[in-house]
Amino acid sequence: MGPNVVIDGVSFDSRSLLPGQLFVPLVAERDGHDFIDGALGRGAAAYLTSRPAGAGTAIEVPDTLRALMQLGAAMRPRFDGPVIGITGSVGKTSTKDLAWAALATARPTWANERSFNNEQGLPTALLNMPAGTEVMVLEMGMRGFGEIAALCDIAQPTIGVVTRVAEAHSDLLGGIEGVARAKAELVRALPAHGTAVLNADDPRVRAMSAASAAPVLLYGEAADAQVQVCDIVLDELARASFTLRSPWGTAHVVLGISGRHMVANAAAALACVGLVGGDLHAAAAALANVGLTAMRMEVQRTAAGAIVLNDSYNANPTSMRAALDALAALPAPRKRAVLGLMAEISDPISEHLAILEYATERGIEVLAYGTDLYGVSPVNDPVAALGSLAGGDAVLVKGSRVVGLERVAAALVL
Repeated sequence: MGPNVVIDGVSFDSRSLLPGQLFVPLVAERDGHDFIDGALGRGAAAYLTSRPAGAGTAIEVPDTLRALMQLGAAMRPRFDGPVIGITGSVGKTSTKDLAWAALATARPTWANERSFNNEQGLPTALLNMPAGTEVMVLEMGMRGFGEIAALCDIAQPTIGVVTRVAEAHSDLLGGIEGVARAKAELVRALPAHGTAVLNADDPRVRAMSAASAAPVLLYGEAADAQVQVCDIVLDELARASFTLRSPWGTAHVVLGISGRHMVANAAAALACVGLVGGDLHAAAAALANVGLTAMRMEVQRTAAGAIVLNDSYNANPTSMRAALDALAALPAPRKRAVLGLMAEISDPISEHLAILEYATERGIEVLAYGTDLYGVSPVNDPVAALGSLAGGDAVLVKGSRVVGLERVAAALVL
């Protein structure tokens, strides 16, 4: 109901909505219908609603989230370029960021912003795709079986990238093998004319080859990987350089982000460039300057010169070990890690204790925050517990999203 309007994109957040967009009030912890007036005040052209319509132009639907997903699915047939789906227990957002930067050197590219990788964020990315886009990169997250399949029904990916299978949401999926089955939903959704891009160094990801109707391209350090990385060297901030050999040639890659584990993510991104016909060397050069989504391996310095490695967005045992390895690789004489809970893993007691052992073996002192699962008494104020940081100190800050450790990282660099 209401006057006819022209809609330019969608938003489910009234605070960041742009004039002319369709506002989608979602019902979650808070009911988005309560913010319709605010969205109209910010210039929303129209809004969806599952309540009786009020002022402005309203589209009444039984379920606003379902309607958003249907709108995204309706948009997809209008796009005829490659659609790259990316999933994995770890590395999917970083790989998405790297692929977006690398692909943009070849063709106009669009992707989900931040970690908007679920049934809300993915259709929003499709609906907000700029005119002239030639390649779509869509990160796909999940917390249960069938969720990636549902995202694939909307996105219809032609290329599917699976990074790693790890203990993330494993308590919801019956263990790590359940995680692997859920992630493989992306591979099963690919058309025969598509390509599955799989991590050759992860046995559970490699095994997904059997589920693919599409040709498989392996990437990683394995000898049989078609996109193979070798000669990896880390600099003083644990930023990697390496050689990449591929069907499209050989390139030297220098990453501007820390962590040896980022090498595999970069290889997956460059594999996507090759598959869409981009220039491998131009894409590799772009990765020297790419920035990741916030709170992912962000390297910052305190006023005294201490290094703060902010990887506080999320955590599971695999990503925790990778971050600890990055910390261990730094040339700092004193290395400490402020670690929070690793949520939604199937065996939390043994996994947290194993992380403490892993850190100790690498000469890293662990300060636990908000949990005693690491086997050490937690500190109430990590910033105070760390004390005065000097130029020779390096601190990792990492935990699951629910812990909110980004506040600690921010306080350290004030």
